[in-house]
Amino acid sequence: MERVRITVMRMACYRDLMERYENPLEHPCDMAVGQVFVTDGWRRPADFCESAWESLAPFVLALAHGGGDFYGGWMKDRRSAMVSCNDGFRPVSFLLEAIPPEDPA
Repeated sequence: MERVRITVMRMACYRDLMERYENPLEHPCDMAVGQVFVTDGWRRPADFCESAWESLAPFVLALAHGGGDFYGGWMKDRRSAMVSCNDGFRPVSFLLEAIPPEDPA
């Protein structure tokens, strides 16, 4: 089973939607652009957002088990995926990349 590198690529913030619909939150997101997580196979890294993991998990599972080529050639690198979390107020975009066994990451 392969490990998967998860890199935070972009973070958006929709203040107008937050002001109109969201209850105030003390601690909404710990991610930072450029932050990298590495999975142990398909398991969620201990310090990775549980809500974001729900969006990424099917892709991580597939990559960790040798899958890829999602949606018939969507990504230039068939062993990767660009996936966003499901937070409608502050979505985070993640690049998922399978790490070959010989790569120390």
